[in-house]
Amino acid sequence: MDRMPQTHSPAPWQLTGEGIILAYCFKKAWVEKCGFLPDWLTGRAQNGLGYVMLVNYKQAPVGPYRELLFMPGSFAHTGRRSITKIYVDSENSTENGRYNWGIPKETVSIRWHSSGKVDHIALGFADKPFFETTITSGGIPFPVHTAFLPIRLHQQLNDQIYLTGPAGRGWARFARIQSLRIDPNFFPDVGGLSPLAVTKISPFYMHFPQADVRPLK
Repeated sequence: MDRMPQTHSPAPWQLTGEGIILAYCFKKAWVEKCGFLPDWLTGRAQNGLGYVMLVNYKQAPVGPYRELLFMPGSFAHTGRRSITKIYVDSENSTENGRYNWGIPKETVSIRWHSSGKVDHIALGFADKPFFETTITSGGIPFPVHTAFLPIRLHQQLNDQIYLTGPAGRGWARFARIQSLRIDPNFFPDVGGLSPLAVTKISPFYMHFPQADVRPLK
């Protein structure tokens, strides 16, 4: 287990904000090659629905922060999903995410600029971001809820297993990728893949419960 954060914000967390979800049907061969799988997941990927998520948390126990994550389909030996790559722009969020849920967060600069229906997001150095995208959204909003597509997480960190099931709801609009550039050394390069759907959810409300933490056998 990671050491307790200097400022610990224990679960459960209640969060609000806005987010952009890119949904894909990932092939297991692509996930194995490009998905930043740790050793304990290597060779276990399955075909299936997965996500790239960009999140702008307006309210959180650790204060506002932004996030980019990759979550492929489920894995054969757990039947659950795992976040294999994730960046946030808050060290407090990184420390608490790792300690509370075993989520392998890393801290990096994230710039998120919104203007009307356009969102521009960039991660990394200002003069050389490793992830940069422009996304437009619009149309009639519709309700979304994780009850329809539940997320059951299995994370493993420092000889501990963390099982949790976050729940969320909000209002979504369909969106479109206008541009996307990714350095594959830092994040799975989905630029060559066609998403099944892109949505912007604003606002959303999320409940992240306490994890069931078990020692690795």
